[in-house]
Amino acid sequence: MARYTGPVCRICRREGLKLYLKGDRCYTDKCSIGRRNYAPGQHGQSNKKLTNHGMQLREKQKVRKYYGVLEGQFSEYYNMANKMSGKSGENLLKILELRLDNIIYRLGFASSRPEARQLVVHGHFTINGKKADIPSMILKVGDVIQVKEKSQSSAKFKAFVENHKGTAPQWLQVEPDNFTGRIVAEPAKEDIEIPIAEHLIVEWYSK
Repeated sequence: MARYTGPVCRICRREGLKLYLKGDRCYTDKCSIGRRNYAPGQHGQSNKKLTNHGMQLREKQKVRKYYGVLEGQFSEYYNMANKMSGKSGENLLKILELRLDNIIYRLGFASSRPEARQLVVHGHFTINGKKADIPSMILKVGDVIQVKEKSQSSAKFKAFVENHKGTAPQWLQVEPDNFTGRIVAEPAKEDIEIPIAEHLIVEWYSK
């Protein structure tokens, strides 16, 4: 399947907020949102008002880009969420947060979701002691994520132990000295880094 490989700062500018796609760069003065806080392209600085349809589309695209999910996969996640008990929008966010690549990022093993996805594909992690190299795996409460023993000596993961700041959300438990993380509760919307109006996504798919 095709995946976007262009300049990711354009994505943040298009959505009008930081999506933390460039890792540490997003926290510095080099972030493009701070320097050019308007959409890319010839008409990027126009003040055109979005229609209701446009707002729904932008919200869907924002969340999709934030988690690095392709269109078809995102639609499948919505169908899964719609079949679960509870509110479809909140269920969708839980599914996205419980993706393996997102959890690797949230634990602090990677500086961005794209980096987390790459680390997972390269086979640096185990789930409950078993090999895990599929970024889209949906985990559950109780699952234990660990850096493989042979990867723990790499400079990348040694830096994690040295620089870990305890910034993981409350639904995750981190043991940096053991290169381990555990899911201790279901994720809450309040723990997501960006504001999301999930009802707009529900409206988009309810047409």
